[in-house]
Amino acid sequence: MKSAAKPQTVGPFSQGRLVRGLTLCTTLALSLALVACASRTKPPAKPLSASAAAAYNPVRNDLALVAMGLLDTRYTSGGRGPATGFDCSGLVAHVYKEGAGIPVKGSAADLGRQSRPIDPAQLLPGDLVFFNTLGSRHSHVGVYVGEGRFVHASNPRTGVRMDSLSNRYYAQRFEGAQSMLD
Repeated sequence: MKSAAKPQTVGPFSQGRLVRGLTLCTTLALSLALVACASRTKPPAKPLSASAAAAYNPVRNDLALVAMGLLDTRYTSGGRGPATGFDCSGLVAHVYKEGAGIPVKGSAADLGRQSRPIDPAQLLPGDLVFFNTLGSRHSHVGVYVGEGRFVHASNPRTGVRMDSLSNRYYAQRFEGAQSMLD
C-alpha cells in the first residue's frame, strides 16, 4: 500500500493551503472590482441647449413629417389640399393645420406678415423660409424640415418637392427665415 505524499510546506503554510488562499484572495479581489464597477453612478446628463431642445420639439417634428409626407403632390394655383393639389401658401396652411392644429391663411406675403423673423442660422423644423421668385418680397414660401432642406410647392411641372437652401436658384432668391411657433 502506497502512502499518500505529504504536502510540501512553504513557511507556515502547506502548498494546498497556499493555493487555496491565493485562489480565495484573487476571487475576492475580482469580485470587489466587479461590484465597484457595477455600483459606479453615471454623471448626470448635460441639459440640452435651448436650440437643441427646440429641435426635438414634437410639434416641429410633426410639421416636418407632414410636409415630407406630401412630397410629389401636384401643384395647383390656389390649391389647399392633397386631393386638389397645393400652391406654396396652401401647402404651408395644410402642414400647419394637420401637423400642429394651427389655422393659417393667406398668400406667401401674408404668411410673412403673420410670422416673426428669425436668424437663418437658428432655423428649426417647421419654420418658414421665404424667397423672392417673382420680383416681389415673399413671393414664395416653404417649410424647413432640417439639415438645410425645405419642402415647398414649386410649380406645375414639379409639384411638392424638397430642395436645399444651398441650391443655387433658391440661395440667390432667399429672403429670410421666419417662425409661427414660440
